[in-house]
Amino acid sequence: MENRVDYTAQAALLKALSNPVRLKIVHSLLVNGCRNVSCMERGTGMSQSCISQHLQKLRSAGVVTAERSGNEVYYKAASQEVARLVAALFGEEASSYVL
Repeated sequence: MENRVDYTAQAALLKALSNPVRLKIVHSLLVNGCRNVSCMERGTGMSQSCISQHLQKLRSAGVVTAERSGNEVYYKAASQEVARLVAALFGEEASSYVL
């Protein structure tokens, strides 16, 4: 049986992570675990609106997921695939990440 690769999906994942701000957000989520925008603001020094715009793109690409808890929305990396890719970029172990 032939192993088919979905190059379009893989390219979309790479495109979503190709922005330095989005890559920083995803790496932070993997290292620190599920976080809300307020935590990301303090950790990155970026504005809430900037972070929210990047998170929307990451959600659309299926890189992160969101879960509401009261008034807060908490984000986390969506899959092991994302973790493995980011780990490879940073020379880290995906097993040390929080999913």
